Amino acid sequence: MMRRPPYRRLGRLATLAVLTPALLGVTAACGGDDGEGGSSGPVTLRLGYFPNITHASAVVGVEKGIFTEKLGGDVKLETATFNAGPAAIEAIFSGALDATYIGPNPTVNAHSKSKGEAVRVVSGAASGGVALVVKAGINSVEDLRGKKIATPQLGNTQDVAIRYWLKEKGLTTNKEGGGDVSIVPQENAQTVETFGTAIDGAWVPEPFVSRLVNAGGKVLVDERDLWPDKKFVITNLIVSTKFLKAHPDVVKRLVEGQVAANEFVNTKPDEAQQAISEHIGKITGKPLDLKLIKQAWPTLQFLNDPIESSLKTGLDHAVAVGLTQPVDLKGLYDLSYLNEVLKAQGKAEVPLT
Repeated sequence: MMRRPPYRRLGRLATLAVLTPALLGVTAACGGDDGEGGSSGPVTLRLGYFPNITHASAVVGVEKGIFTEKLGGDVKLETATFNAGPAAIEAIFSGALDATYIGPNPTVNAHSKSKGEAVRVVSGAASGGVALVVKAGINSVEDLRGKKIATPQLGNTQDVAIRYWLKEKGLTTNKEGGGDVSIVPQENAQTVETFGTAIDGAWVPEPFVSRLVNAGGKVLVDERDLWPDKKFVITNLIVSTKFLKAHPDVVKRLVEGQVAANEFVNTKPDEAQQAISEHIGKITGKPLDLKLIKQAWPTLQFLNDPIESSLKTGLDHAVAVGLTQPVDLKGLYDLSYLNEVLKAQGKAEVPLT
């Protein structure tokens, strides 16, 4: 059941603009700064995520009530969905979100634009699940010359990835869509419609990789092949520093929910896939085909480790293609809550370099 969200401003910022109260029947005041050190009454936690498989931890955590259970009865969970990271970061900056699942490049941009003040990474969520899919007749990087390739949004993680990969291969791009290869940022759903006609390929996350393959495309680059041990952060969990300072106990419970959601995803994949299908159906009006989810599933790993080294490398790539300036990442990570949760469960803690 969904009702009209109280945060109308967020609806203008989010590409998909869906807000849902994930804890119904609870009368709670909106989250506010009640001073550092903890909550002193009902709190609202506003959580963002994307309705796709790379955000399976979030989707399952919401759909199966895992976050609601871990947050407890004194915290009201509200959720918002987005198409790509920059819009979610806008919502964090505007105060319309308290936490969000998001990719590494928008995470870095938020840290940079706020001079290290706005957000903290508190957990990882997923690795992998991204590829460059092209139409028939394109068999090599050189065949991309003069072609149009879609990404979810200018400056998002996949946008940076393809620009850097092309640069390494000797092909140019620019923010305006010019260069040897024209990069066309657009919503993933639109990419499925325009594939093979208005665009020649796309560097996208699942389930859109599988959708494009099923539409006649083929994988030219599996991004896992570009990273050590085939691992790179595609999704991590960030919280606003303001909310973290005001409600550290709530953030710890949110992280407990993240760890529990990943446990569910990894130990009950069939149930998790069903939950993803149903939840995306509630958002889009049509359940995601289970066959599509199962097709995409092997390309992903669901990890609580945010794979810090890959985020730093991604930043270097963004600098190299001119989408950002060098950034001091000091203070970006706060894994203390994650490591408390993991230690309590007898699991290995996550070190930072």
